[in-house]
Amino acid sequence: MKIYDMVELAGRNLREASLRNSLTTLGISVGVASLVAMLSLGIGLQRLFNRQLGRSGLFDSIVVSSRLDARAGGRQQVTGPSVPPKNLDDVARHSFEQIADVQEVYSLFGAVGEFRLEDSKPEDVHFTVLGGLPPSARSSEVFDDFQGHFFSAPDAPEVIIMADFARVLLELPEVRPEQKLSQEDADRLLDKSLVFRYPERSEETPVAMQSSGSSQNGDAQGSDAAGFNVVRKEQRLKIVGIVPTEPYRGLRSMGRTSVFLPIAFAESLNMIQPGDLRNIMRPGQGKTYNALLVRVGKSKNVAQVEEEIKKQGFSTFSIVDASRGLTKAFMFLDLFLGIFGSLALAVAFLGIVNTLVMAILERRREIGIMKALGASDGDVKRIFFVEAGSMGLLGGGLGVALGWLIGRVINLGTNMYLQRQEMRPENFWYVPLWLVTASLIFSVVVSLFAGLYPASRAARLDPVQALRHD
Repeated sequence: MKIYDMVELAGRNLREASLRNSLTTLGISVGVASLVAMLSLGIGLQRLFNRQLGRSGLFDSIVVSSRLDARAGGRQQVTGPSVPPKNLDDVARHSFEQIADVQEVYSLFGAVGEFRLEDSKPEDVHFTVLGGLPPSARSSEVFDDFQGHFFSAPDAPEVIIMADFARVLLELPEVRPEQKLSQEDADRLLDKSLVFRYPERSEETPVAMQSSGSSQNGDAQGSDAAGFNVVRKEQRLKIVGIVPTEPYRGLRSMGRTSVFLPIAFAESLNMIQPGDLRNIMRPGQGKTYNALLVRVGKSKNVAQVEEEIKKQGFSTFSIVDASRGLTKAFMFLDLFLGIFGSLALAVAFLGIVNTLVMAILERRREIGIMKALGASDGDVKRIFFVEAGSMGLLGGGLGVALGWLIGRVINLGTNMYLQRQEMRPENFWYVPLWLVTASLIFSVVVSLFAGLYPASRAARLDPVQALRHD
């Protein structure tokens, strides 16, 4: 029997029992729709997770610290290769910049200071933590929907403040930490000046320490004395932006940061930082950093760059190491969603079997005539396989469209809820091309498998008995 004749005959048989076959096809489409909808949810959540964390710099960042950690009592930590520990200074910073695929290296700047609005009373000061942001932070998702603009230059005397700190400056009531400031309140602060008071570190050796060292231990020991003068400084900073959430800047060690300066400008102020006391206890080592953040061009090269830094005698940490468990979690999530989504397809499998078995009972005489005219058992099987595959292909196509539609409707409803909560809408559903193709193939394969028993039963019919059937 020719393929064309077989397809035409199968199509005619499907059209004769249109209601029953349509309901069976609809059952297949519902099963495929549930499978596509659940898997697209898992894929969409994983894409959202990767996109959000990827743009924040979590996956392409390495936090580097010295193994001469003050918390370890000056002893070398056991993490990393057996290499003598080194100071995390400008020499080390320059060596990190020379590693392949490293885009930038900047310090995890953190300090404290006093802030007040320029036109406010002198006693209306606020003591808070400030940090530095590199120019690359502009690509973070935090700045997709913030009020104002980013720094005009890496060394500009400008600040971006958190929304909750803006409410403190304006003496507004407290709300949720991540809630945006109203545009009217934001306009009251943008382009205004903050008076910033901070302790500056002077590299000159304090006079008191010099005299003490000379009088007690002689000139030799006095020359080794270490220390610095603390000078109170004041700087006017222009408020250029207000953000509701804090940008990622590596590991925080001083609590929540409320004010952000350009990293180059912040370093030029030479403010006292928490690690300065440690430097006093280690005379002769010069300026060092508490920690450096290394940005890598591609997240897949993070492990290789980490290994290079460890070989130089430093400790490293990256979120890539901690995220391997999350990747496995998403794999198991997709697996369970696929299993539960396939349950509806299992019901459709039984529907196909039932439909084709009923077709055999109704067409026994027709099957007997075909076999009497020379049709082989294989021809009869192929006819039923074509019918089962046709229902699977049509049901799979409808199911993919229905699953996509379900995902869009739920995504639309979720985003409407997020907008009411003053949160940014997101795309939680994603149907890739491979999922469409795999769903169609899976639907056809399940349908063909469901047609095995009916096709074998039809092929075993005795033509003589079939022709006697009324």
